[in-house]
Amino acid sequence: MIGTPLLPEIRELIEQRNFSALQRIFNDWMPVDLAELISDLPENEQAILFRLLQKDVATETFEYLELDSQQNLLTALTQRDVTHILNSMSADDRTALLEELPGTVVQELLKLLSFKEFKIAKTLLAYAEDSVGRLMSPDYLSVKKDWNINQVLDYVRTFGHESETLNVIYVVDDYGKLKGELLARELLLSLPEKKVSEIISEEKIITLTASQDQKDALDAFKRYDSVALPVVDSSGYLIGVVTVDDMLDVAEEEETEDIQKFGGIEALEEPYMDLSIPQLVKKRAGWLVILFIGEMLTASALAYFQDELAKAIVLATFIPLIISSGGNSGSQAATLIIRSLSLGEITIQDWWGVMRREILSGLALGGLLGLIGVFRVIIWAMILGHLTTTWIYVGVTVGVSLVGIVLFGTLTGSMLPLLLKRMGLDPATSSAPFVATLVDVTGIVIYFSVASLILGGILL
Repeated sequence: MIGTPLLPEIRELIEQRNFSALQRIFNDWMPVDLAELISDLPENEQAILFRLLQKDVATETFEYLELDSQQNLLTALTQRDVTHILNSMSADDRTALLEELPGTVVQELLKLLSFKEFKIAKTLLAYAEDSVGRLMSPDYLSVKKDWNINQVLDYVRTFGHESETLNVIYVVDDYGKLKGELLARELLLSLPEKKVSEIISEEKIITLTASQDQKDALDAFKRYDSVALPVVDSSGYLIGVVTVDDMLDVAEEEETEDIQKFGGIEALEEPYMDLSIPQLVKKRAGWLVILFIGEMLTASALAYFQDELAKAIVLATFIPLIISSGGNSGSQAATLIIRSLSLGEITIQDWWGVMRREILSGLALGGLLGLIGVFRVIIWAMILGHLTTTWIYVGVTVGVSLVGIVLFGTLTGSMLPLLLKRMGLDPATSSAPFVATLVDVTGIVIYFSVASLILGGILL
């Protein structure tokens, strides 16, 4: 957030064309901070500031920019500058940019690449959109088992600047098949004359394949607490590496998608402000229509019990209290279970344990709310000076109904994500609004069924 306080001053220097002062300001800035500042500037000023950066800093800054700023600069910069940036970018970041551009634009940009970078770009773009192949980088360090530590260090000094990561060095045979990995810590703490074969672990190496889904890769990074994982082909030959910074982007996308789905919205492929109004309406309309139809069932349930309502209009007073409690408890349970599934804390096989816990939780929570509901009805009647046996029965009706509705809500909210997961669907689609709507309908039925049993012959 360094750039934001200085933004007015920087814009003033741009207007004055005081480029030397701007360069002095940016001397000690990190590329990530420069990218944030450039993204905050109007489009017509972004290119001006970007051209002031040194070439190596400019390339690194470009990789941190938001997509819309990257696209703007590609249009505003000279072909020479664009050529330098595209050829200097890391392969995975370049792929992420190219996959978001129109096909005709991509073809033109590919012509600016050197033969080596062109082959890499075409190879990575050939993989499926959400596959590991789109994330991997072919820039890694690989050494042989019979090398000693001195040879490895010399190799790192010579070629390390081209590698995506220096935390892990991969060990391959003469044909390029992965045989092990050497951590930077092990390398630095080993004696110079030691052989690589004496250091590397014989344990099974955790690998990814280029065709694997990015979600699977994210799970592997979380499970094994890795900073980088090798990518191999079907025969075990090393073809690339994926680093944790790429996984952070995937994790952000996955979490954003789940949150949006849980809010009853289709996942947005673009930032909110980049979506047109028709696109935004389209993403939200589907679920709203489904929920509206669901609420029609609530109206139908109320119409079914209209005779009971006519005889005891006081029951209508507590309908919002009843159905909101069920919806809230269901949404709570759904949130807990969806998050636990996402973190791998529970699986489908744990359904009985989850159900047992939610039955006990639902009874306890329903009992607590039911007790409060009984006292609410009695105290209200006392304040109005209408306290009679009938009001006590009404209070009991509200209390017992709350136990049943909260229990049903917690069971629905907890079991629905597991059911969707079992069917191969995304559990996040069991959104809070959907669970609440479902519980609203059943809440009305439970409420009036309990009222018929307790108040039959008294009010009904």
